[in-house]
Amino acid sequence: LRAKTPHFAPRARRMIWLFMQGGPSHVDLFDPKPELVRLAGKPVPESFGQVMTRRKVAANPLLPPIKPFHKRGESGIEISEFLPHISEMADELCILRGCHGDSVNHPQSVYQMNTGSILMGKPSLGSWVSYGLGSENQDLPAFVVMLDQGAGIKGGPPAWGSGFLPATYQGTTVRAGTTPILHLNRPADLNQSQQRRLLDFLKQQNEKHLEERFHENELSARIDSYELAYRMQSAAPEVVDISQETEATRELYGLDEKATSEFGTRCLLARRMVERGVRFVQLYSGDTNGWDAHKDVLDNHSHYCKATDKPVAGLLKDLKQRGLLDDTLVIWGGEFGRMPMSEQGKGRDHNPWGYTVWMAGGGVKPGMVYGATDDVGLRAAENKVHVHDLHATILYLLGIDHKLLTYFHNGREERLTDVAGHVVKEILA
Repeated sequence: LRAKTPHFAPRARRMIWLFMQGGPSHVDLFDPKPELVRLAGKPVPESFGQVMTRRKVAANPLLPPIKPFHKRGESGIEISEFLPHISEMADELCILRGCHGDSVNHPQSVYQMNTGSILMGKPSLGSWVSYGLGSENQDLPAFVVMLDQGAGIKGGPPAWGSGFLPATYQGTTVRAGTTPILHLNRPADLNQSQQRRLLDFLKQQNEKHLEERFHENELSARIDSYELAYRMQSAAPEVVDISQETEATRELYGLDEKATSEFGTRCLLARRMVERGVRFVQLYSGDTNGWDAHKDVLDNHSHYCKATDKPVAGLLKDLKQRGLLDDTLVIWGGEFGRMPMSEQGKGRDHNPWGYTVWMAGGGVKPGMVYGATDDVGLRAAENKVHVHDLHATILYLLGIDHKLLTYFHNGREERLTDVAGHVVKEILA
């Protein structure tokens, strides 16, 4: 995990990925559609052709945006009233409105957004970045995952797994709540010298065991994890201790408000981690259901927007005022968007055919909209960005050529983007 030289000069040195698990509705948040308002209550026009949906909602009436959109900032980007705080940061956002993927189901789409494949078991983006760039702090993990305080995500740990890469590169999960990392302190009856001797003996025995099983990379990773855990005992307590943060910072992230304190704390921890050399931090909003607004978009998105809007805006403001936003890539999005037609009256079904992801900092053009869905937000239509293109662009911003970052597996040089993907150079600053 030592720091490695990128293929070329990077625009971003680190990345924070804000993953809205469940599928936030682009047509209710970042992708205004006047035609959706005009055609509200009517079926999708026949000119749109056959619509593939997960549930039988294709013939349902179109549902207009739940809340109004307004032009924000000097850029005039239209953003929904659902997100008043993020709207204040409109001039920092690069909004990709023509994103699309390949599956209407949660687990497959979670895997694709994280690993480039709808199939379980491929290395995640964070693992590829750790493999390609290593860590700038040997006392902390290179790739950290912070889950929602709920019951995990659909698809589970393979979303941040290392797949066929060595297990050392998998994401290290950090808990929500007041104890992000368990067992940081050594037992009271064990001093540092005793612990060091114990670990040295374990390492010696484990390496002898590994000599006969050199192909077992999970065993090798477990041996490495003992040493990382030992080093973290001195580094990690300071990282997760937010008691010294100022009142202004606490207010910025909404730490003293019930609705925002949990996600705000994780956003603040993400800033503290990247500030100290963690290469890749991923935050999940939403448990196994999350932003999955099948029944009622207003009820669902009001809850999750309230919980995340202020902390996300606070993170962007904090990174900017500390001079970190220029070389920290922040990404917001889910595994897909939502359909323009209604479901169960007030809800929306999954939509992988067209949705929005936004980026900020890290070498992308601020105050910009790139790409578009069709008139009702059903499919990506202009300057389309497939998941492979998104991944290729992220790696490019980090100084990595996605065609050159490979790993030999089962007789083939594997890569994150498989045999596809192109860098979306139009959004580069």
